[in-house]
Amino acid sequence: MTSSFHAPAIAAIATPPGRGGVGVVRVSGGNLARLIEGIVGATPRPRAATLVDFRAHFGAPLDRGLALYFPAPHSYTGEAVLELHGHGGPAVLRLVLARCIELGARLAEPGEFTKRAFLNGKLDLAQAESVADLIDASTATAARAAMKSLTGEFSRDVQSIIQQLIELRMYTEATLDFPEEDIEFVRAHDVAGRVAAVQVQLQRVLARAQTGALLREGLTVVLVGRPNVGKSSLLNTLAREEAAIVTPIAGTTRDAVERRVEIAGIPLTIVDTAGLRDTADPVEEIGIARTWSAVERADLVLLLVDARDPPDALPAEDEALLARVPNAIPRIIVHNKADLAGVAPIAEARETAGTMLRHVWLSAKSGAGIELLEGEVLAAADTGGATEDAYLARERHLVALRSAAWSLTAASAQIALSAPPLELFAEELREAQVALAAITGEFTADDLLGVIFSRFCIGK
Repeated sequence: MTSSFHAPAIAAIATPPGRGGVGVVRVSGGNLARLIEGIVGATPRPRAATLVDFRAHFGAPLDRGLALYFPAPHSYTGEAVLELHGHGGPAVLRLVLARCIELGARLAEPGEFTKRAFLNGKLDLAQAESVADLIDASTATAARAAMKSLTGEFSRDVQSIIQQLIELRMYTEATLDFPEEDIEFVRAHDVAGRVAAVQVQLQRVLARAQTGALLREGLTVVLVGRPNVGKSSLLNTLAREEAAIVTPIAGTTRDAVERRVEIAGIPLTIVDTAGLRDTADPVEEIGIARTWSAVERADLVLLLVDARDPPDALPAEDEALLARVPNAIPRIIVHNKADLAGVAPIAEARETAGTMLRHVWLSAKSGAGIELLEGEVLAAADTGGATEDAYLARERHLVALRSAAWSLTAASAQIALSAPPLELFAEELREAQVALAAITGEFTADDLLGVIFSRFCIGK
């Protein structure tokens, strides 16, 4: 990475909008001497909180607070950094920020402080992304997973695989100049066994990253079914609040109602939808159209049916609804009102409409069997129960890991041949290395960096 110790100063309010007890203005740049002199009078002792007045152009005080100075390269960005901790009123913070800009700083772009930390080698790209993920984490489990990435655990695991690929490439490419010895050389160093070991390690990393991506993004779970089967009651039970109106009148829910819930650390968006039936009511028709629109975006569909119906086959109306749900979307059949049917809560697999599906009998009203449904939802999410071991990952990380896995699969097939095509084998190893290096930012296009950091909050 290239040093930016002489980059122009940037400034931003680093605390959230609104009133608060304390507000922070952060400044970073190559040379802050003039700015520091203009606003606090003298450079504070490094890494020590110093009580000072923040001063305007003619010396009039704007605020009184703490100044912290971090000289380069021992700062978050790798540049000289000044933090001004004052009172948290929006007006006074804007005055302090305006004074910093008057003294030569410019307004920071979203994520620019962290971008400079990346460019100065203070963080790799995966760590930089985890900063935003830690801020945005919606569950404690997601926050812990983001911290694993921020401390470099994800990057170290990726780098370990990269180093093994480099060693494999060294063995392989060393033989290309001596083709008469290539097969014996490769076999003597058990290259095939080494590739297999790397594949196993990569699959472990991918599994942890997939769980982390689920912790970051969550699941959208859509409740569908005929009117009055208890979709709104189930939403209220899962959300632990009266989120949706529940009445005995069919068609009460006319629009999608969403609530964010957490099950075993996994964030879920539960969507209650309009009951599905033939209707001439134009408002209800709009609600039904929105139901199917929500289904198209779902990660999981819960089809609610009445537990009092015969259990061996779904009623024709429910089979028709199930048939409209795309096969690519996981489905669970929820037999609600089990208390009225005199059926004990249970979860089991049954063949339904020619497909093996999971079925859960429960009572949304009493809550009996809800824990069974939550377990089925987690199983459908395929977390493997390893949420505490996950590190938060993004879609681009998963794409890179899968690309590397595909390259290693091709390499493994080639090295197993009686006369391995070593040039092609070496190229697959190189492709795997390049894919993994993109995760930490060793080979990353500038336009991708722009997209990544533009999604950060200002001040970070």
